[in-house]
Amino acid sequence: MMSLRRGPHHKICRLLIASPKVADGRDAPRSRSSEAGYTLVALLALMTLLALFATAAAPSIRQQAQREREKETIFRGEQVADALREYYLQRSSPVRGGGIQSLPTSIDQLLEGIPVRGGTKKRQILRASAARDPLSTSGEWRLVRPRSQDLIDFQRSVMVYAGNFLPSPQPPQMAQLQQDAAPQLVNVLGGESDPPRRSGGNLSEDSSGPFVGVSSRSQNTSVVHYYGIDRHDQWIFTPLFR
Repeated sequence: MMSLRRGPHHKICRLLIASPKVADGRDAPRSRSSEAGYTLVALLALMTLLALFATAAAPSIRQQAQREREKETIFRGEQVADALREYYLQRSSPVRGGGIQSLPTSIDQLLEGIPVRGGTKKRQILRASAARDPLSTSGEWRLVRPRSQDLIDFQRSVMVYAGNFLPSPQPPQMAQLQQDAAPQLVNVLGGESDPPRRSGGNLSEDSSGPFVGVSSRSQNTSVVHYYGIDRHDQWIFTPLFR
């Protein structure tokens, strides 16, 4: 009877039998789990970096958004000023002017337009969108009355911005309105005290009557400077100094 010798092939078979996990691939799920864990860590790190970048960029984004709203406010406010000019010129005399009473008393009068000469129709002088204040929660402009303290303060800011010079509006009717609606200021760069107000009293925001400009109701500090002014409610849009 022949005896079986144990050769090298017996060792190979023994290794295969002793290591069934390697042969049938049972270690593969553990390897895939490790790879998935590394991927999750990398994803969390990436999300953290993105969150940090977004946090750093947020103030700049908010500032840019505010800047755009302020530019739109100036654009609309100057449209109101142009409409005030057209309304006043249509109702005033080229020689004598029309006085303060030729100014409108509400935004609605500007929205209604002005009569076309020789006809029954009216010409639009103010868009509906320009009648809204983009900066205030109510969307309503604050009406600025002639000879009001707000107007005097803005007049002084314009003169300081222009180097102690007050622009004179054209045509002559507007120059006359400037004299009627705003006091004369001299040497504002020299620290002149508040001038006395004209007779007739100061027409406050809450009073009724004609208005010569509008301003925002927002009291926030601005990003954009308008005639050197950095607060929304101190910007006055009027045809008197343009």
